[in-house]
Parts: sequence; structure tokens; C-alpha cells
Amino acid sequence: MSVTEHQDVFAAINGKSPLPKKIELVHELLKDQFDYIDRVSVAIYDSKTDLLKTFVQSSDDENPLALYSAKLADLVSLQEILTSGRPRVVSDLDIFSNVNATQARRIAARQYRSSYTMPMFMNGDFFGFLFFNSYRRNVFTETALHYLDMVGHLLSLLVIHDMSTTRSLLAIVKTAANVHGNRDVETGAHLDRMSNYARLIAREVAQKYQLNDELVEHIFLFSPLHDIGKIGISDTILLKPGKLTSSEFETMKSHAFKGGEIVDMMLNNLGLSEFPHAEILRNIALYHHEAINGSGYYGMMDGDIPIEAKIVAVADVFDALTSERPYKESWSNDRAFMFLKSMEGTKFDSDCVAALIKCRAQVEDIQKKFKEDNLG
Repeated sequence: MSVTEHQDVFAAINGKSPLPKKIELVHELLKDQFDYIDRVSVAIYDSKTDLLKTFVQSSDDENPLALYSAKLADLVSLQEILTSGRPRVVSDLDIFSNVNATQARRIAARQYRSSYTMPMFMNGDFFGFLFFNSYRRNVFTETALHYLDMVGHLLSLLVIHDMSTTRSLLAIVKTAANVHGNRDVETGAHLDRMSNYARLIAREVAQKYQLNDELVEHIFLFSPLHDIGKIGISDTILLKPGKLTSSEFETMKSHAFKGGEIVDMMLNNLGLSEFPHAEILRNIALYHHEAINGSGYYGMMDGDIPIEAKIVAVADVFDALTSERPYKESWSNDRAFMFLKSMEGTKFDSDCVAALIKCRAQVEDIQKKFKEDNLG
């Protein structure tokens, strides 16, 4: 029996590369077999908001759907895929030429002519779509589809692994907070609202700050953990009804540093010290109380404050202002926007403030969707 060496072309996907790089690698290998696969992309689904959001993609051309999202309820053709429970082949995308949908127009503008769409499921639950696009018509033969089905499930597993790591991270931190009694006044509805506000802001400032879909999604995912360091603050300070003394306020301020410590400890204990987006989580925990003029907890100036921390600062304060609390009435959106405007360039980043105000209609939708319950 002879022994021969074999090159495993997929071996690189077991490495520490971020998900977009792994998607690009698989796409390159696909093109070796089928040179007409010109684009591979993933969109993920958020059941709380019914939003389907672009996530990662690989193509030789500009991304036609960067930073795009839409309600699944409005995407009739994709709903039909879910209803049938089967992938869909479109041999000629001209059939959608009269469809008044943004995603159809953008795909058509890039001259894509055919597509293959697979729904993705995790433990039986729908969590997104995988798209293969070609500049040519009628290319998805049975032979090609057989191969794409296998590669598609591999890509789904890569996405599931990436998302599962992030969700496990979030679950552990949230469990730690719950063990400590949810002692702060931040309700689940508050965290849902502020994280969705953060996503709106991140999407609007993405071009200036070079944020892609994946980074925007992780800002959205990690923003609810901004105050995780408060589990290290005693009840006497955290729940004090009156004004804090200067000494108590200094202790309260330490929650930002403690949050960074908790994040680092958690990542090290889980063997995730090289987790691709750990820095976003760390920056949000550490620096969400920094001010543009240097008057924040660490005294950082504008250019030194990470954009994710600036985004979360605006999202968090806006929801705090517009929410009723035992010690205050809720402000109107107009009053809260005016307050943010009055503090832009000193406490808050001007781009982030403008972004939130620009998205007023979506802000109001989020407020309707995530109302406080009677105990909130």
C-alpha cells in the first residue's frame, strides 16, 4: 500500500480567519469548478424586528446591497422560499425587472442575470438566506446545484459557528448579570431599543467610518452589554435613590473599567482571546461614557474614542431620556433630540446625533415595537 499526500483545499476554513475571509476562500474554490459564480452572499434574519439584514458577501465587484435591510414581510419572493421549504433557482433575473423592490433593482443594476437562493436554518429555526449570483443566464444545472447544495450547507455551518460564538458570549454575560439580580433599572425593552438605535446610527455613519455589514451587526449585538461592569458595583450605590456623593460617583464610574475586565476575563476563560470582534465588545464596555471634549470617565478626546463607543453613548442616552423611570418622567422625542443637538460636538459625536435624528421614523417604529410592560 502506497502513501500519498493530499492537499485539503478547505483546510484554511479551520483557521482563525474572520468569517468574511472564509467566505471569500470558499468562493474562490467554487470558481475553480464553476467560474460563473460571481457573487456569494449571506443575509441574516432578526425575528424580533422581522428584519432581513445583509451580513457578509464575496464578489469581484462592489457590494450591491451593502448595509441593506428590509422586513421579510415585504419580501414576497423570499417568503415563498420559506413557505416551500426549498431553495430557489432563478435562471433569468429579468423576471423581476418590474418588481419595485430595492434589492431587485440593485442586483439588476450590477448586471446579475441568474441566482440560486438557499434558506438557512439553525436547530430548525430560520436564520437567513444564502445567495449565489451569476452574470450569466441559465447556468445553474443539476450538476452545479448538487455541488452548490453541499457547499451551501458548509457555508451555513460557517455562519452558524460564527453566530453561535457571538451568541454564546452574549448569553454568558447576560447570565452573569441575571445572577446578580438585574439590579439596575435597565429593562429588556430598553436594551432592545438602544441596540436597535445603535444599529441605525452605525448604518448611517458606516461610509464615513468604514463600517461594513458585519461590523454594524456586531455593534448591534454587543451594545446591550455596555453596562456589564455594573455587576461589580454594590447595591448601596447602584440602587441609591438620591444623588451620589463624589466618592460614590467615583465608584460608579469604575463600572466602565470593571466592564473591560469582565470582558477580558470571559474571553480568556472561554479561549476566545482572538475572537475577531472582541475589540468592539471591549471598547463599548470601556468607553461608552467618554465625551468628545475630554470630559468623560477616562478623559479621552474625540479622535481617540472608538466609533462604536460614540454610537452606543448616543443610543443609550436617547433611550434613557425618552423612557420613564421611577425618578423621572419620559421626555418626548423632540425634547430628547434637542438635548442631543445641544450637546453635539461637546459630549456627543455630531455624526451620531445627526444619524439618529435622520432615522426618526425608524426610531418611532422601534419604540412601538419594544414598549415597556407594566412592570418596566
